[in-house]
Amino acid sequence: MWLIAGLGNPGPDYENTRHNIGFIVLEEIARRSGLRFKGDKKASSKSRDLLEHGIARIACGTIQGAEVILIEPMTFMNLSGIAIKKALQQFNIGPGNLIVIHDDIDMDTGRLRIRKRGSSGGHRGVESIISAIGSKEFIRVKIGIGREKGVPVEDYVLSKFREEEIPLIRDAINRAVDATLCIISEGVDKAMNEFNRP
Repeated sequence: MWLIAGLGNPGPDYENTRHNIGFIVLEEIARRSGLRFKGDKKASSKSRDLLEHGIARIACGTIQGAEVILIEPMTFMNLSGIAIKKALQQFNIGPGNLIVIHDDIDMDTGRLRIRKRGSSGGHRGVESIISAIGSKEFIRVKIGIGREKGVPVEDYVLSKFREEEIPLIRDAINRAVDATLCIISEGVDKAMNEFNRP
């Protein structure tokens, strides 16, 4: 079983912002795979527990023959680890079967990179996960959102993509979905070889 987490901030004020690219990719994975985020009546007791506490949106199902849980933490980016830890525990999933999809301000807009493990790289959401689960041994699918000189990081990551960036981001979203599905079906090494190209 896999836990696939997209990182972002909940609420309409943050929709389609750079920091929410993890949510956007996760929702495209769900759309392509025919999975629906719950609450609905089919939610398992484990899913309902996360939902009732208001800390995550969950979609469960099968992708590429593997059982998957898609999760969007509703705790805001800097506390993402709370929901991730609870989901790993409730579904009895180890860090090695956790995939975290998130933005990366240190990569050019639209660039994609998969990592098997490592530090947070200064990303507060990833930092929260590492702190909460006590491990750096989880897979990351990172999407570049670029930087803008003179704009504070906290303002930049909460801004929306410029019109000229939209084609790059749409392509990056599709490649991030493909990369995640490749990890599940063919392994992280194959996905890295295929998708970690400039």
